[in-house]
Amino acid sequence: MESFFTNRHGGFSHGDYSSWNLASHVGDDPTDVERNREKLRDRVGEFAIMSQVHGDSVFIVDQVPVQAPVADALISANPEIALVVMVADCIPLLLRSENLVAAVHVGRAGLMNSIALKTVAMMTALGANQIMGNIGPAICGNCYEVPQELQDEVIAIHPLARSKTRTGTPALDLPKALIAALAEVDVPVGISTGCTLEDENYFSYRRNQITGRQAGVIKL
Repeated sequence: MESFFTNRHGGFSHGDYSSWNLASHVGDDPTDVERNREKLRDRVGEFAIMSQVHGDSVFIVDQVPVQAPVADALISANPEIALVVMVADCIPLLLRSENLVAAVHVGRAGLMNSIALKTVAMMTALGANQIMGNIGPAICGNCYEVPQELQDEVIAIHPLARSKTRTGTPALDLPKALIAALAEVDVPVGISTGCTLEDENYFSYRRNQITGRQAGVIKL
């Protein structure tokens, strides 16, 4: 089994991305994006990606799809295919068991629609036993500033998401809330430190608006 998180270094770009952008929908040169994907392919072999929409759809990957499925989670039992989730502040969640792996895109909407828990439930239904998770770099609770009304909406369901910025304004700690939600279904989670907004080694939509995407990658 292999799993890792990329950053914005080590890829190809002729523009301001200056890095390993893997997304084709953010205005980067398509040739550079394909070269970056080929570099990933050289490391892990064939891989599946999603058209992520902040929804709650889970797609089971038996073979590499001809077209990226509209989904925010991928599950596979095929050891020949890596799964990829692309992010630029949202949480890249990688899940694994003895016989299944999953890549999940968890932003604020994903936390609220329980995409991670739905993925765990589907993995369990497919025969997974002990499921473990790993969270990659994402925007931290001190940087994800939101309006008070939005904070109230989220913490009504996920109290541990409550946070404040360093200036005392309302914020959300999505990683903390996600870890707590997964603990409720007995899924232990490791976390990779680093805030995507603070650390320029990562792409950040909050920091740059027009930006690339790093990835979480997992393979049986």
